[in-house]
Amino acid sequence: MEHMSDDATRVQEFFTARAATWDTRFPDDGPVYAAAVDALGLRPGDRVLDAGCGTGRALPPLRAAVGPSGVVLGADLTPAMLAQAVRAGRDAEGQLLLADVGRLPLRAGALDAVFGAGLVSHLPQPSRNLSELARVVRPGGLLALFHPIGRAALAARHGRSLTPDDLRAEPNLRPLLAGSGWRLTSYVDEDERFLALAERED
Repeated sequence: MEHMSDDATRVQEFFTARAATWDTRFPDDGPVYAAAVDALGLRPGDRVLDAGCGTGRALPPLRAAVGPSGVVLGADLTPAMLAQAVRAGRDAEGQLLLADVGRLPLRAGALDAVFGAGLVSHLPQPSRNLSELARVVRPGGLLALFHPIGRAALAARHGRSLTPDDLRAEPNLRPLLAGSGWRLTSYVDEDERFLALAERED
């Protein structure tokens, strides 16, 4: 793998330190992940990427959605997170890639959809990184940006208040996506989940 940027190294260090306990800290997310995957409307045979897949929580519902004829990929920058995915047996649901979502080893238009859980706040260069996700998705393909709790609940968990510069706030996210090849089609920010859906522009 190429030399990583300082930003990418920081992201990797953050998740390496947390990989071993990740699944035990957030054990009840299965149903909300499955509901978010449902919102993508995947069909059997579709090709989908879990970008920043971490321990692979989204891989089982993604596999269930695309069926045995579909393609499920999970890409993450952090070897320790991918090792936890393997330990949990989730590599049986999809192919794991050690890759930076800013430089994916995929051809243009190769995918029907991208799923990204907790992704936006960890992107070192959001516009560029979202453009790279757009590159690998066919026109009309979909992007789901998901978090198992909403912005306000997440800020409260970390003892912070919401700020206007939060990238996931709709007035920020909509133009960010539009400038990166995506059109925001749906936006939900509730205590129980954050889910923004976007369509790849032609």
